Amino acid sequence: MRQIAGIIWKTLFLLHFTISLVLLYPFFAILLSRPRWYRSCFRLMRFWAHLLIWPMGVFYRTKYLYKPTHGRRYVFVSNHTSYLDIIISYCVLEDYFIYMGKQELSRVPLFNVFFRNMNILVDRKSRIGSHKAYKRAEEELRKGHSLILYPEGTISKEAPRMRPFKSGAFRLAIETGVPIVPITFVDNWKRLQDRAFLQGRSGPGVVNIIVHPPIPTAGRSLSEVDQLSEEVKNVILSGLHPVHP
Repeated sequence: MRQIAGIIWKTLFLLHFTISLVLLYPFFAILLSRPRWYRSCFRLMRFWAHLLIWPMGVFYRTKYLYKPTHGRRYVFVSNHTSYLDIIISYCVLEDYFIYMGKQELSRVPLFNVFFRNMNILVDRKSRIGSHKAYKRAEEELRKGHSLILYPEGTISKEAPRMRPFKSGAFRLAIETGVPIVPITFVDNWKRLQDRAFLQGRSGPGVVNIIVHPPIPTAGRSLSEVDQLSEEVKNVILSGLHPVHP
């Protein structure tokens, strides 16, 4: 019965996602047609993110060990446990940021509109494509924009256990001197697990997020990339233990 209920909920969530995106699509398309309207698009995306979760009975509780300063740029780095991670990110982070995602998102109908210009897609199978994405991300940081990315590269099939981290986020942060803010998605995977449609956990409930204090990168050298990666990973892991009463 629990699995059947999960399948029904997942089906309703997918319908809700699709219908709401279709209704909002003309507004997104217009706001994404000019770079000067990207921030307005971001605000609409934040509204849509809340619209997606609340009617489906998903609520979030954020523990801010650090509240990001308005107008300051960061590299936000988190574990990747569910497609909810993307949605919840827009709920938790109030300031404009650029999302870095995998190339496969360009093949998702309608949703791919967000990755034509404003956000950044990374083609992990192409060295040239990865380099272009890296340079674009560096450019956005130098413009004063924040980035959010998942160093695991894809959703962990064994969530909450994390996959090995790739080095790009940490190299980028060191080269630009931008602090890294680790984020722990504690239990998004319990609400919408990335498995086959008829498998995995799914259903309404509360998800917990922890925004950790920033880790400075100014003055660090590229020889410290692995050390920084391990440091950030350990901070994220620390939040995967029960932290809420």
